[in-house]
Amino acid sequence: MENNNSSEERPTVMVTNDDGIDAPGLRALVRVLISSNLFRVLVCAPASEQSAVSHSITWRHPVSVKQVDINGAIAYAVFGTPADCASLGISKELFSFVPDLVISGINMGSNCGYHVVYSGTVAGAREAFFNGIPAVSVSYDWVGGKSSVDDYTLAAEACLPIFRAILAEIKNKSYPLNGFLNIDLPTDIANHKGYKLTRQGKSIFKMGWEEVKSEGQGGKMLSTMEMESDSSARAEIDTATVAAGYRMFKRKVIRSVIDDVDTDKRSLQEGYITVTPLGAISPAETDCHSYFKEWLPSAVQQFSSSAL
Repeated sequence: MENNNSSEERPTVMVTNDDGIDAPGLRALVRVLISSNLFRVLVCAPASEQSAVSHSITWRHPVSVKQVDINGAIAYAVFGTPADCASLGISKELFSFVPDLVISGINMGSNCGYHVVYSGTVAGAREAFFNGIPAVSVSYDWVGGKSSVDDYTLAAEACLPIFRAILAEIKNKSYPLNGFLNIDLPTDIANHKGYKLTRQGKSIFKMGWEEVKSEGQGGKMLSTMEMESDSSARAEIDTATVAAGYRMFKRKVIRSVIDDVDTDKRSLQEGYITVTPLGAISPAETDCHSYFKEWLPSAVQQFSSSAL
C-alpha cells in the first residue's frame, strides 16, 4: 500500500468503541492511524462510556449527535450505544461515504472467551459485520499498576500491519465477509511474542451480587468486564432511592474461569497478540446439538400425549 497524501486514494477507516469518544484507547488509535498518513479517518463513538452494553441498540427514540474536534479526522459523538454508532457511521446519513473498514477500540481490558457476548467493543465491530462491512474489534489487556496510557499507542502500532493487510485484501476483493476479527493485545505489549490466530474460548468471570447500603459501599465498578478493580469509575448509588425504601444491589466478581486449552485467553496470558475470527452467533457445540436432535421428537411425543 502506497503512502499517498491524496485522501481520495487512501482507504477510509471508521473508529468506534464502547469506552466513549474521549477514552485514551480510542484517541491513541486515532492518532496512530492519522500519523501513518495511510488512511482517511472517521470517528463515530459514544458520547459517554457504554462498557458491557453488549449489542443493545436504540430503537424507540432518536439519538443525538454532536461533531467533535479531533485533528485529522471527521468525528462525531453519539448519545447511543456502540452498535448505534457503527450502524449510523456506515449508513451514509452521517458521513457521505461508507468506510472500507470499521475498527472498534482500543478497549481498556481484554475481551476473550464468553466476554465477547457482554462487550460493547465487540458489538461495534459485529454491527458493521452484520451490514457487510469488514470490521475488527481491538482490546488491550489493561492491568492496574502495570499498564499506562502509553501502552495504547504501542497497541495501536502493533495492529497497523493487520489493518493494512486487511485493507489490501479488501482492495483486491479477496477479503472474506462471513466473519470479523477480534484482536486482544497482552499487558506487556512492548515485549509481545508475536501474532497468533486463536479460537474463542470459554473464559469468563463468575459473578454474584452484594447489597449496597450507601454510596460509600458502592465501591468501584468495572468499566469493562476485564478491567482491574482499581478503575476510577465510581458506582452511582441513588441515596434518595435507598432512603425511599428500595434495596440496592451491585455485581461482584467471585472468580475467574479460564480455559486450560489453547484458546484466546490462554494465548493472551502467554504474551501473544491474539487474532480470533468471530461470527454473528455462537452455535451450540456438536455434542449438545446431537443430544437435542435425539431428545426433541421423543419429548414432544411423550408430553403431547400425556394427560395433564
